[in-house]
Amino acid sequence: MGLLSNKDVAYLRDLFEKELEKSVRLVFFKSEDPARCQYCEITEQVLSELVGIDSRLTLEVHDFDREKDLVAKYAVEMVPALVLESEEGKDYGIRFYGVPSGHEFGTLIQDIITVSKGTPQLSSETLKKLEKLERPVRISVFVTPTCPYCPRAVLTAHNMAVASDKIVAEMIEANEFWELSERFGVSSVPHIVVNRDPDKFFVGAYPEREFVEEVLRLAEG
Repeated sequence: MGLLSNKDVAYLRDLFEKELEKSVRLVFFKSEDPARCQYCEITEQVLSELVGIDSRLTLEVHDFDREKDLVAKYAVEMVPALVLESEEGKDYGIRFYGVPSGHEFGTLIQDIITVSKGTPQLSSETLKKLEKLERPVRISVFVTPTCPYCPRAVLTAHNMAVASDKIVAEMIEANEFWELSERFGVSSVPHIVVNRDPDKFFVGAYPEREFVEEVLRLAEG
């Protein structure tokens, strides 16, 4: 039995037909060890059903424990992990750690459309600020599937990654990676950490301008 309902499939087929411009490659890393990755199987099933909706979507599945060269290439740290690449093979720095379920499934769909177009959904003011970046920035957005405010934070971070080659932005499902959540003091979501520094964070789904300003302030500080 499929995880996506017939209604969902019909909606997504119509949406992709209207919005997708170029092909998108979903690069998925999993582990066969259930102790390492409890949710790899269900994540792979969701992604398999998703790419079956439109021929412009393809899924590559890699073994986190065995394919060390690819793990290093994409700098993947844990599983399940998902990377989105453009038709030309460009890695925009978008990462999903954990099952993209609940509200975050919608985030994945929006990200796929953005990558297919290759154009970040950000204001011209934000784009100008990001052009001035001189050092790499890593944005980690801790979320839960039931959080209605989290997609806004993840989408802003992922669009920043599309806009700048210096940015990597990752969605991290807080409950799946609870040890990481504890390390960074995650008690409510969205919890945004900059450059994996526990002291550089903010909480909440800020509007784009404030979100970008806070990330850059913490990164520069």
